[in-house]
Amino acid sequence: MQNEPKIVIIGGGAGGLELATRLGNTLGKRKKARIHLVDSNPTHLWKPLLHEVATGSLDSDIDEVSYLSHAYKHHFHFHIGKMDGLDREQKHILLAPMFDDKGEEIKPARSLSYDLLVIAIGSQTNDFGTPGAAEHCAFLDSRHQADAFHQRLINTYLRLSSQVEEREVEQSETKTNKPKDNIVLTVGIVGAGATGVELAAELHNTTALLQAYGLKLNADNLKVTIIEAGPRVLPALPARISSAVVTDLKTLNIDIRTDTRITKVTKEGFETADGELIQADIRVWAAGVKAPEFLKDIGGLESTRTNQLVVTPSLQTTLDDAIYAIGDCASYTQENGLRIPPRAQSAHQMASHVYKNIRRTLEDKPLQHYIYKDHGSLVSLSRYSTVGSLMGNLMGKSTMIEGRAARIVYISLYRMHQMALHGWFRTALIIFSGRINRIIRPRLKLH
Repeated sequence: MQNEPKIVIIGGGAGGLELATRLGNTLGKRKKARIHLVDSNPTHLWKPLLHEVATGSLDSDIDEVSYLSHAYKHHFHFHIGKMDGLDREQKHILLAPMFDDKGEEIKPARSLSYDLLVIAIGSQTNDFGTPGAAEHCAFLDSRHQADAFHQRLINTYLRLSSQVEEREVEQSETKTNKPKDNIVLTVGIVGAGATGVELAAELHNTTALLQAYGLKLNADNLKVTIIEAGPRVLPALPARISSAVVTDLKTLNIDIRTDTRITKVTKEGFETADGELIQADIRVWAAGVKAPEFLKDIGGLESTRTNQLVVTPSLQTTLDDAIYAIGDCASYTQENGLRIPPRAQSAHQMASHVYKNIRRTLEDKPLQHYIYKDHGSLVSLSRYSTVGSLMGNLMGKSTMIEGRAARIVYISLYRMHQMALHGWFRTALIIFSGRINRIIRPRLKLH
């Protein structure tokens, strides 16, 4: 390998950006390697926060990280673009041309060479080919989708508030106290994993805040239904945590429909395998994950039916030692036969491991095998509750945690990500500025 090898990372999510930052701060800064990061978006936002962006609890304009600025500060190069192909023989990736909203070309199709390649593209929601899902459902896979959902939600609430106000005026003018059918916004969420559950709770928080800001709304104007094909919510977590979350959700009058398989989605709602129509004005699909379609057999690499790239214990792809894959787009089967779960902590651990293995490669040292460590999982039900498990398989058993202590741990996960990107001092400044924003800015993004 040349004196200054070229390391290209595809995908600036949690794992990809952390890896680029760490490599840039060490190898890039000392001119021991050229580090390049490629992403189709100009900014980074931690994916577990997208449901908060969608409901307005988090302002993406404040919390996003500019790739160009971050690359400058941390000694790596950023290329905006979408991977469109892979030539393993020539060792270069293909980037698709980019166009603006008017169809004018911003960037032409181009290629980027590499000595070592890390694919960290992440995952997207899997609608399993359900008829009507792509056309009639909102997805929360990107900041753009979350922002679009937020705008639609705010507009819908404004329209709903006007309808309630008009009805109150009508009742006042006719001087009648006869009750009428309540005006209700119905939201259906397919998938009772962390995203679906957390989104449902955040929607109630948004309703309460909008009511406080003067809109004619209350909890009776919102009906949220969570639809899960399996027997319980949060199937990846212990049963006692699932039970605790169900109890909290029911206090918010959230309807939970388990063992309910959706066969079709229409403008009116969700059709079930039993022939029932679950009506929903806003429809969200948050069930299942898969890697992007273009990864399927890309460059002749081995992939799974969900488009994940199969990797060895060193996290190199099975057919090419010069290519690594980490995060949700990687399929790694542990010695116990279980695959690594698609979580932010998995991407973080994989990024750290690949960083070490890249350093060992450049130093002609043998590579180490990756061992996944389950630190547990936490689910935040907005301001209402936080519940989860800690330690996971580190101690052979999990410890349930909830309430304020769980909320602190939940927030600390994001702070750890920020520290990996910015260091402890800048993260401390970010926390301090965040507290100031809580005083001077509204608690909900209203536009």
